Amino acid sequence: MNAVQIRSAEQALSFGTWLIVCGAMLYSVLTVTPLMRAHTPDAWDWTAPILPIVVDAAVVIVVRLDSVLARLGGEGGRWPVVLRWMTGIMTLALNTADSALKKDLVGVAVHAVAPLLLIVTAETGLAYRRAITAAVAGLEERERAERRRREQEARQHAQEAEQAARQRADEEEWRAREKREFDAKLAREQREHEALLAREQAEREERKEKAELERIASAERAEREARERAEREREQQRQARERREREAVEKAERERREATEKAAREQRERQEWAERERAALLAAGPAEEKQGEEQARKTVAAAFAAGVPVRQAAELCGWSVGWVSTRYQELRDTNPGPTLEEAA
Repeated sequence: MNAVQIRSAEQALSFGTWLIVCGAMLYSVLTVTPLMRAHTPDAWDWTAPILPIVVDAAVVIVVRLDSVLARLGGEGGRWPVVLRWMTGIMTLALNTADSALKKDLVGVAVHAVAPLLLIVTAETGLAYRRAITAAVAGLEERERAERRRREQEARQHAQEAEQAARQRADEEEWRAREKREFDAKLAREQREHEALLAREQAEREERKEKAELERIASAERAEREARERAEREREQQRQARERREREAVEKAERERREATEKAAREQRERQEWAERERAALLAAGPAEEKQGEEQARKTVAAAFAAGVPVRQAAELCGWSVGWVSTRYQELRDTNPGPTLEEAA
């Protein structure tokens, strides 16, 4: 049996135990309450359910703590046994007292079923839990022993593998040392041979270098002379290019100034014309009849630029105040201070 099956059995035992406990408690409260009410003063009838509830609470404590101690493999000592049996006997006595006083043997037997079942279930559940705890402990001990055995085998295999690895490492180190010695000897011989070849090559290179130096010196003299000639030509070309660039810059500056002055004159002329036209539109006074839309737009733009109120602008163009307000809003959205030409 594995741990899952053991847990399932414990859950079934716990569910069944608590089902019996709850049923016995409910049955006990319903059975004992009339008895307590019959033996309690009328003014205190409301206290009748207290005694069965207290006794049943003791039963719950006993069952719950016994299950915890059994699961932990502990012993509560003498007093938990006394409490368990005392609560069981009290429950049995309270449930059968009414029938016993009436000398109703069948009633005594019937009312004794739930308390006796509760007592036996508590004892049996405790025994089952202790047995399950012992079985789980044994299973865990076997698992620990098996785990220790596997760990010991793993350590043994690891030691054997480590020993084999050390042997292989020693063999590889010996072969590597032999190879290094052979390579070192071969490298010495190779270096000596290369040194001899290098000396011979150096002598040949030295002779060739002397000849090359003489040729390079001659070529450098010729190149220096050519470079000096090229430098003089480039300096002359640079001076000529700078002169042309200065002339072009001066010409562009003159053209820019002329264009700026021309644009300023045209701007002044447009502003003077716009001012004259705005003054003429504003000086015309209230329109006797509704102006055309294009002329009305010019009048509204002139009034807006001059800061004329909406109502007065409406009188100047002959259109409605709403239409003029819409034009004012368009002028504000597009340009806070448009000219008369831009508004037209």
